[in-house]
Amino acid sequence: MTSPESDAQFQFTGIKEYFNSYTLTVRMNCVLATYGSTALIILYFKLRSKKTPAVKAT
Repeated sequence: MTSPESDAQFQFTGIKEYFNSYTLTVRMNCVLATYGSTALIILYFKLRSKKTPAVKAT
């Protein structure tokens, strides 16, 4: 059985409420944020404009 004092130490506020390692829901948020940021980086590099080189080989 837990006491009210021990429950109070896990009351997070701010960004810690969504990104900590104590509950499965919050762990899922961390995984989704990691996958999403990785996907955005890959999309950025794949879709950015291809610039022509300044000096053309003849």
